[in-house]
Amino acid sequence: MADDRITETRTTDPQGNTHTTVTHDTRSGGGGGGKIAILLVLVLLVAVGVWFFTQQSGAEIAKDNAVADAANQVGEAANQVGDAAQDAVNGE
Repeated sequence: MADDRITETRTTDPQGNTHTTVTHDTRSGGGGGGKIAILLVLVLLVAVGVWFFTQQSGAEIAKDNAVADAANQVGEAANQVGDAAQDAVNGE
């Protein structure tokens, strides 16, 4: 935030003339470092968020692969049962 400071000085010389001097001083509030810190925190939060979501995505892929493997095993077992039943009917 900017701070404004206005100083007004009035003087009268020996002839009776009045002189007015106005000084307008504007300073920045020194928020440059704070803005950089906030920016760094935001960048860090975005990086953590991206990392978190990529890890979640990896977990979803692993879960999907595990389900697919289980389904394949069930399918193979069903084929084996079917083959055994066929063998039993054929008398083998």
